[in-house]
Amino acid sequence: MKLQPVLINLMWLTASTHAAEIPFIDLASDKSRQVVVDREKGRYLGHVSTCLLDDNKTILAVYPKGHGRGAIVYKRSTDGGKTWSDRLPTPKTWATSREVPTLHRMTGADGKKRIIMFSGLYPARRAVSEDDGKTWGELEKVGDWGGIVVMGCHVGLKTGKGHYMCMFHDDGRFFKNEGKRQNPVVFTLYKTLTKDGGLTWSQPEALYQSTDVHLCEPGIVRSPDGKQLAVLLRENARRKNSHVIFSNDEGKTWSEPRELPRTLTGDRHTAKYSQDGRLFIVFRSYTSRRTDFQRRDDAAKWPTEGDCAAWIGTYDDIVKNRLGQYVVRLLDNKKGYDTTYPGVEILPNGTFVVTTYGHWDKGQKPYIVSASLKLSELDRIEKPTSKIIISGSTGDRK
Repeated sequence: MKLQPVLINLMWLTASTHAAEIPFIDLASDKSRQVVVDREKGRYLGHVSTCLLDDNKTILAVYPKGHGRGAIVYKRSTDGGKTWSDRLPTPKTWATSREVPTLHRMTGADGKKRIIMFSGLYPARRAVSEDDGKTWGELEKVGDWGGIVVMGCHVGLKTGKGHYMCMFHDDGRFFKNEGKRQNPVVFTLYKTLTKDGGLTWSQPEALYQSTDVHLCEPGIVRSPDGKQLAVLLRENARRKNSHVIFSNDEGKTWSEPRELPRTLTGDRHTAKYSQDGRLFIVFRSYTSRRTDFQRRDDAAKWPTEGDCAAWIGTYDDIVKNRLGQYVVRLLDNKKGYDTTYPGVEILPNGTFVVTTYGHWDKGQKPYIVSASLKLSELDRIEKPTSKIIISGSTGDRK
């Protein structure tokens, strides 16, 4: 299928008004890229997490039967997401999951490789596989704490073998037993550390708290030179764009949050590097603002609003607050903003495999699909000609 891009003309409303342009590419109608992973009539199948094994073709996927909670479903693809197994057996406690499950590939100081699955709210729990997902342990309590989309992302640290950091957030309800929201609501961003490859975790440390902006659902990216960490953050109050924070000391200290361009504004950012060093970041596009009627009105015109979107650019684009190279609509969600939370993997041939959920058929319950693409396919697109005029905020093209 020949790709039909349009050019977004982004009118950034700042002290000195200027315009910037970025190519927009719509892949949502290209069914040849899409594979149905799982669908059940009358059943909500939701938020997905994936893990690519060392053979670079086997992908594991977990997701709940329900919106952010429910019994965990487990599936496997042995051919890079082209086909998927039937639902696989799971331990009994997986049926008691109260939150979005997340998969993490970790290696202990002794070189032992494990896959850790976390399930959140209070208390945070984890299950462990030491044989590449063939068998799993039960969900077990991690500590006397919890959170929302607990352990939503992880990164290996340079402080020692088996050292990792996970990040998550909470709004006061689930960090401790019988927690409650404050009025006004305070969102807290946390980090927790492991030194044994994910088996035990430190008491979480608060990194940032705010009632003004509700920063949550962190997605970690390490810089190409390995010296810096960036964390992309959803802004759940919908007062501002998504945000980013940086650390130059392996997560010990962090910069003050700042807004990202509208091209990267949304929820649950999941990033992987391409073979040529560019970043491929998938997220739910959510650019409207509750306090900005103009932004709310033109959100309907934003070509990825409420859909499964992707951003292609460089790490330097994030550091320098640039718009990026491409904005892509991967999948068209037919109901509000109830979609995405993606698993993103890259195969040896450069193919990105995005596994996610959404309302892909109007009036039907959400289900799970995989979509694939190569960045080289986007690079071969002919020069776009049409334009969409949209108001925005921070960001530069160059």
